[in-house]
Parts: sequence; C-alpha cells; structure tokens
Amino acid sequence: MLDPAQLAALAAIHRRGSLEGAAAVLGVTPSAISQRLKALEDRVGCLLIRRGSPCTATAPGLRLIRHHDEVAALEAAVAQDLRIGGAGPVTLRLAVNADSLATWVIPALAAVDGLLFDLVIDDQAHSQDWLRRGEVAAAVTSHSGPLQGCETVPLGRLRYHATASPGFMTRWMPDGADRAAMARAPGLTFSDKDTLQGDWLRQTFGRQIAFPTHRIASSHGFVDAALAGLGWGMNPAPLVANHMGVGRLVELVPGTALDVPLYWQFTRQSAPVLAPVTRAMKTEAARHLLSP
Repeated sequence: MLDPAQLAALAAIHRRGSLEGAAAVLGVTPSAISQRLKALEDRVGCLLIRRGSPCTATAPGLRLIRHHDEVAALEAAVAQDLRIGGAGPVTLRLAVNADSLATWVIPALAAVDGLLFDLVIDDQAHSQDWLRRGEVAAAVTSHSGPLQGCETVPLGRLRYHATASPGFMTRWMPDGADRAAMARAPGLTFSDKDTLQGDWLRQTFGRQIAFPTHRIASSHGFVDAALAGLGWGMNPAPLVANHMGVGRLVELVPGTALDVPLYWQFTRQSAPVLAPVTRAMKTEAARHLLSP
C-alpha cells in the first residue's frame, strides 16, 4: 500500500518544481517533503525526482503521480455519489490551449461547483502530450485520438482570421497580401509551437513563406499588437469579431479563415468526477465554436 501523503508530496514537487514549492502547497515544511520523498523512493526502490531547477519527475515518478491523481478522482466520485460532506474540493489538472482559455473555457469552468482547477497552458497541437504522460486528467486538443485509456468528445472548430490594422496594411501591403509582401511584413508568433501563421500561409498561398516575426505569448496581446499595427497574426474569431465589424482590424486576404478542430479528451478513470466539467465544456463550446 502506497502512502497517500508521500504520493501527494511527489506530485507537488514535480508540479511546483521544488521542495519549497511543494511544502507551501501542502502546508508542511520542506524537511517533511524531503522525508516523504525519500521514504517513497526507498519503498519503490528507484529515483522518482530529478533534483534541479526545476525538479522534475522520472518516468516511474510520473506513473506514481498518475496513480495519485486517479485515486483522488475515484475518491471524489465516490464522495459525490454518496454525498459525503467535509472531504473538501478535489483539484483537477487540465491542459488547455491559450486561445480557448481566452475565449470560452473560463465560463465553462466557472459553471462547475465543488472543484478546483490547475491549468497547464500549451498549444492545442501539444496539449495531448500532457494527457499521454499522465500529467493531466483531461485536455483541450486538436488531436482526435484515439489515446489509450481515454475518451474523446468533439467540441467544434475554433475559427482564426489573419488580421492586421488598416494602417499596417497601408504600410506593408499597399497592393495587397501577395507572397512578396508576406515575406517582408512582420508577423506575430505565440511560441516555437505556434504553427497557425505558417498553416494559413500554406493554405492561402500554396507554400511555406518565411516571414519576420514578433514573439508575444498572449492571446489578448496578439489582438492588441494587431490593433496597434505592430504585426499581423492569426486571431480567434471570438476575440476579433467586433474589431473586424467596425474596421479596426481587416483580413489580409478576405475569405481565407483557418478552422482548427478541437476535442475534449479525458481519462476513463477520471470520467465520473469530470462529468460536470465535460457537460460545461460541451455547452460553452457550442456557444463559441463552429459545429464539428
């Protein structure tokens, strides 16, 4: 039988990146966290945490963290079924892409009572990796699956528009957005994982075009930068519809929207406690996304 307090310490070290961070979360001393980790490593006979900045779990450590999360989800489901009070809210760790978080995920989470959320923000093309490693209970992802031990629910398509300010278009693309102009005009990139601008260029011009780019890791920052004339970028329709409606932002090439399909994937072990979250996700997605 594995000690729940030791498993909780292991998970907290990995997720907070240090013994001190884990101690703050669990309300104990760093010394107590260290002792729990050592006892668990002695119990299983292998290294569970790689010490460093940050501390990270080894493969066996990640498997134990997944076990810890699955047990917590099962216990929470039992507490719900039996209406056991006093247990306190369970924390669910979810992987979500930044644009979904900025447009429709927060209202979905706010509609669910009795749960706490620990959100991991990652690109929709990579959020499934967190689920595959067992580090989250569910993910909003652009991958339809299948993923072993998981269920997949289609959410809909998040529409993106390649947008810029009228002033930006006058300065950088006075004759329109052709290949030569796209190679000169500065764009916006969220991170190294962000392929949306490149995807749109290939869809629109039939080839990859290298372009100079600013890096702004913020969905709302993308919109603000486009409004200010700093660069062009792929902005989600729910964030820019009003700006486009009054002409503050315009499409680089009218009628060339890029649709990204999104899915809600979750572990079967966590399905019972996730049920209200799944319902809320489907409801809000139906309000903000295009049909699957």
